[in-house]
Amino acid sequence: MIKKDDISLFFKGILNSYSQVFFSDNRIFSVIILLVTFVDFYAGLFGLVSVIITNSAGYLFGLHKQTISKGIYGFNSLLVGLALGIYYRPDFFLLMIIILAALFTLFIAVSMQGVIGKYALPYLSIPFLLSIWIFTLATRDFTVLGISERGIYTFNDLYIIGGNFLVRIYEWWNDLHVARSIRIYLISLGAILFQFNILSGILIAIGLLLYSRISFTLSLLGFYAAYLFYEIIGADISELSYSYIGFNYILTSIALGGFFIIPSARSYLWVLVLVPIVAILTISLSTIFGVFILPVYSLPFNIIVLLFLYSLKFRVNFSPKLTEVLIQQNSPEKNLYSFHNDLIRFRHNMIPVKLPFYGTWTITQAHDGEHTHKAEWRHAWDFVITDADKKQYKNKGELLTDYYCFDKAVLAPADGTIEHVEDDIPDNKIGDVNIHENWGNTVIIKHGDTLFSSLSHLKSESIKVKPGDRVKEGDIVGNCGNSGRSPYPHLHIQFQSTPYIGSPTMHYPFSYYILLSEKDFELKQFEIPQQDQKVSNIEVNDLIHNAFNFIPGYKLAFQVNNNKDEFTETWEVQTDPYNNTYIVCQQDHSKAWFTNDGNLLYFKHYEGRKNTLLYFFFISAFKIQQGFYSNLVLHDKFPLNLIYKQPLLSLQDFVAPFWKFLQSEYAITYDFIDNEISPSKIVLISEARNKIFGQCIAESFSTIELDNNGLKQFSVKGKGLSINAICQPDQLL
Repeated sequence: MIKKDDISLFFKGILNSYSQVFFSDNRIFSVIILLVTFVDFYAGLFGLVSVIITNSAGYLFGLHKQTISKGIYGFNSLLVGLALGIYYRPDFFLLMIIILAALFTLFIAVSMQGVIGKYALPYLSIPFLLSIWIFTLATRDFTVLGISERGIYTFNDLYIIGGNFLVRIYEWWNDLHVARSIRIYLISLGAILFQFNILSGILIAIGLLLYSRISFTLSLLGFYAAYLFYEIIGADISELSYSYIGFNYILTSIALGGFFIIPSARSYLWVLVLVPIVAILTISLSTIFGVFILPVYSLPFNIIVLLFLYSLKFRVNFSPKLTEVLIQQNSPEKNLYSFHNDLIRFRHNMIPVKLPFYGTWTITQAHDGEHTHKAEWRHAWDFVITDADKKQYKNKGELLTDYYCFDKAVLAPADGTIEHVEDDIPDNKIGDVNIHENWGNTVIIKHGDTLFSSLSHLKSESIKVKPGDRVKEGDIVGNCGNSGRSPYPHLHIQFQSTPYIGSPTMHYPFSYYILLSEKDFELKQFEIPQQDQKVSNIEVNDLIHNAFNFIPGYKLAFQVNNNKDEFTETWEVQTDPYNNTYIVCQQDHSKAWFTNDGNLLYFKHYEGRKNTLLYFFFISAFKIQQGFYSNLVLHDKFPLNLIYKQPLLSLQDFVAPFWKFLQSEYAITYDFIDNEISPSKIVLISEARNKIFGQCIAESFSTIELDNNGLKQFSVKGKGLSINAICQPDQLL
């Protein structure tokens, strides 16, 4: 039995097959591209047939439905259908060939997904290229197929679609007097869909502008960089073996300037460097393929994009100025705004590591230390426990047991595998050092291919793990001691790229920790603790943890008063097919995605109207650390696309890779706790501010109250806004 959801996914897959040509899933853009393909009616028809055949075969073949619905397979078949439909006269034999070509293209796409996909690379339009070349060469000997002459009778085809009105529009636009470069740019856009006319280019340009201001800007940048290069070398960009091949530069620019790479000044600069290489490659390949009387189509674009993306994977150091997109949202703007937000929160490609101990410890030696931590071992820390008088020991400090940190548990800073253990070196007496076994008793843990942690000077025979053991973040691996080059008990930790005792250190931050001073607390994220600082991991408060422990299946019901309108609303926590967790409102179907590691809760994304209760909760609880530290203030920034509306956001989009004149800031204060030992009430106060050129244009304030039952209520106030939502305890499941 066919399910309703399957039908919806099928039609979604057809539309996305069109927009995927430009790396998009925008429905309006999809419809525009669909209409453009029908400027040549039969080409459009055969393109549509090709997409339907491919997606249907994918379903029957048992391929992943979500992948099919994204148009990942269909867009290559669309291009094959358009190419064959343009070249040959429409008849039953051509239909049969196109069905076979669509199936063949699907098989290539699935194979490319396995071959190229294992390197986390896109297969782009390689399936189209292989399929169209093979079928072009084969069908030259098919006498039943006739060459199309429809290009001669374009007006007749347009009349079939839209009558005199469409014919007049087409004629008017094609007779439009525009600069030569603009004409070539527009025809190059249309040529992507085998439509060599200005009208098609204008429609695609409009769709591109609606879909993404960054993609539109990049299309111009890529084309005009190539146009200028052709002028310099004395060639004609429109007179190669395949006319108006400028789409290679447009697609390369969009792909590397803003789709597979986070848009930035650096990505735009690379577009300017790579486009001339694409031009040289296009000219040389056109000469080679000319021998076989075959167009190069989009081969230069495919080669350069894949080579560049593959080369990036060999970089040793992460650079926020030139970064691959890790979570693809099919929009350069969304990718950019999310990246800037996530860069502060998660530091892409970095494994989160925590402090390797319980409680609060003091740093006696940080990076570039006074006594050790020099040269290639400069990136390390020494930790001890101190009292209110900043002393490390009680009594006279003559015994190991006088030191507060001695024999305290040492924890794994992150999940990993025990790589090396040294456990039989005696602890020194106070003041003595062992210069022959410098690092003392040590545990080395592998957290990633090039990330190891080394925990040294541990207590003799206290280590509880052995090489090969798997450990979780927070597992006890041993106890703090005084072995090796250690005159008094302390814990030495360093991160390194190799698994050996004494390896050179690497600059690597702790993911988050609490910095304590005499008067206040501060949450630090992906920073390097400094000399004499007192630090701790987040000490989780059960009241806060339970209130925000949103596990799948959990439901919340609210009695809401919204500007005097009263209603009841219900939320449920769910997961998507990729195991991402989100809250969905059962009344208005808005969704808010979040992540929660037990210490920090982050909201990541929101879908739905921006006036719902769930949206205001998303704004109010955007970032929550789950320990209570009086008057602690957390700061964050909202992704601009989740806050601002058009047309203001569109203006920001154009310059977002270089400069942001819009800001949206978040702060939450840990305001009140009735009892720090056994609390029954906690109050958090958050605020959100929108700014233009640094000037505040809108703000809202929220109060979140927690009790023993979890989230008790939250309220939001702002200009023209007054919401109070009381959680109904008897309806919590």
